[in-house]
Amino acid sequence: MGLYTDELDYYLLDREEALENYQNHTVQSDDLIVADLWDSAYTQIYTVNGVITNVESSLDLTLEDKNQFKGEALFVRSYLHLLLVELFGDIPYVTETDYLVNRDVKRAPRALVYSHIIRDLNLAVDLLPDEDISGERIRPYAAVAEAVLARAYLYSQQWDLAEAMADRVVTKFGSLEPDLNKVFLKEASGTIWQFKPNADGNNTGEGKRFIFTTVPPFDVAMNDLLFDAFEPGDLRQSSWIKEVSNATNTETWYHAFKYKESGNTDSSLEYSVQLRLAELYLIRAEARAHLGDISGAQADINVVRNRAGLNNTTAITLDELLDAILQERRVELFTEQGHRWFDLKRMGKAAEILAPIKPNWKDTHILLPVPDLELTLNPNLLPQNEGY
Repeated sequence: MGLYTDELDYYLLDREEALENYQNHTVQSDDLIVADLWDSAYTQIYTVNGVITNVESSLDLTLEDKNQFKGEALFVRSYLHLLLVELFGDIPYVTETDYLVNRDVKRAPRALVYSHIIRDLNLAVDLLPDEDISGERIRPYAAVAEAVLARAYLYSQQWDLAEAMADRVVTKFGSLEPDLNKVFLKEASGTIWQFKPNADGNNTGEGKRFIFTTVPPFDVAMNDLLFDAFEPGDLRQSSWIKEVSNATNTETWYHAFKYKESGNTDSSLEYSVQLRLAELYLIRAEARAHLGDISGAQADINVVRNRAGLNNTTAITLDELLDAILQERRVELFTEQGHRWFDLKRMGKAAEILAPIKPNWKDTHILLPVPDLELTLNPNLLPQNEGY
C-alpha cells in the first residue's frame, strides 16, 4: 500500500506480482495480490477459529494455557479483520470453522465489523497476561491487544475510548526509545509487538526488500515526495533514510533505512516491528484533539517531534492539530504496515493528496475490489465494490 500512496515507487516492471498496478492505480478485481490478501487473511482467521474451538473443548489444558491461547487467537482474529475492513470495506466477520456456514457468509457493514473487532479485542485483553511471556515481545500480551484496541477506537471515531486506551498503553511503556538508530533493533524499548525471524541470524523482510546499494533500484525506492516532506533538521530523515547515487552523481534514489540489515548476521539483530509506542502517542494526540484537549494533543505531538530533534508544534486549532498529526504520522510511520494509506483514507485526504500525482486515480479506489473468485464461489458477497 506504500505504492498505492505517495511513499514508494516501483521499478521492476516485469515482475509477476504486477505491483505496478498499485503504483498506477490500475488494480482490477482479478488481481493476484488482492486475491492473496483476502485468501491468506481468511485462511489465518479459519486457523485461529479452530484454535478457539479446540481450546474451549480441551480437557487437558490448564486454565492458564486456555486463556493464553484463546486470547492470542481472539487478538489475531480481530487484527486481521481490522486490516480487511480497511482495505475492502464491508466484509464478513468470520467466527466459525464449519465449511457449510462459511461458504455462504455475507458482508457485514463496516460499523458492525468494528463492533465485533472491539468485542474480540476486549475479550483478548481480559484473557491475555499482563506480562510478555516470550521475553522478546513476539507473542501477544495484554498491551498488544490494547494497542490495537486504541487503533480500532480511533478508526471508528470513538475519541474518548481511543484516548483512554492509548493512555493505558503509554502509561505502561513510558518514554520512547531515545536513539532513532536503535528504534528497530530487537531490544528497542519502544517496541510493543514484533515478529521474530524464522532462524537465528536472519533479519527482516523489510530490510531485505527496501535496502539497495546499486541503482537504478531493482525493486522499490522511496518516492521523492516523501523525502521532501521532512522538515529541516528532522533526525528521522538522516537516521531512517539513505540515499544512493549513480556513478556520475547525476541521479539519486532513496530507500527506507529503518532496518539497517539486509542480510544475515551472526545472530539476528532486528525483528519486524508491528506495533510501537510512537503510534500510541499519536493516537492519543488525535483523540485528545477531537476531545478539545489542545494542550494534551500538543504534548503528545511534541514527544514524537522532540525525539526527532524538532521544536514543539505550533498547531493550536483542531484543523491545525489534525494536519500536524497527519504529517507526524507520515514521517514517523512510513513503510510500516500501510499506515499512510489507512491515514489518508480515514481522514478524508486520499483524493486531495493522490489525485494530483496518480493520473488514474478514481474516488472509488478508496477500497480494493473483492476478488472475482470469491464472488463466483459465494454470490452472497455481492455486490462488488463500486468502480470494479
